[in-house]
Amino acid sequence: MEEVAGAVTAPVARDPGGRQQRSRHPGLEFRRADACDLPFGGGELTGYRADKVYHALADPARAAAEAWRVLAPGGRIVLVGQDWDTFVIDSDDPALTRVMVHVRAKAVPSPHAARRHRNLLLDAGFADVTAEVRTGVFTDESFLPMATGLAEGAYAAGAVTRRQADDWIAEQTGRARRGRLFLAVPMFLAAARRP
Repeated sequence: MEEVAGAVTAPVARDPGGRQQRSRHPGLEFRRADACDLPFGGGELTGYRADKVYHALADPARAAAEAWRVLAPGGRIVLVGQDWDTFVIDSDDPALTRVMVHVRAKAVPSPHAARRHRNLLLDAGFADVTAEVRTGVFTDESFLPMATGLAEGAYAAGAVTRRQADDWIAEQTGRARRGRLFLAVPMFLAAARRP
């Protein structure tokens, strides 16, 4: 994980060294660290942000407890992430689509961490916890590789046949070409304060 002036963010695959982040925020200090073992003293930070991180952790509750440790009283925490099992994709075969989404979710260490953000913060002792959901709707052909990846992953996991995957990909490709692709991804945001 990378630390950005008290904010924890997942490293960007295309930018594992953080060069892009440094160029966007030249006055900030960046450190790579484990979200469950941050290199800060107790109460050293006033802000903490984990953006699409907790789903990648085996123990999100441990990371929330670590956030509590490093935040000073009055410090703010923000958690943002998607729930990997709630992707919504329009398809002629909704049952097959659910299988594909579910298989993808099972490949993530904590696929339901985002729906648990509020309770994770409450359990860790945070106060003034708020939670909201914003849904991104994608209809652009550029999101076709994401849909294709779901089908290929389900096939590789043995959850669907090659023909099922190919037929589903062909349907989604046709939808994309006709401007009928529809993918919705709920993004969960929770915020709180350390008392």
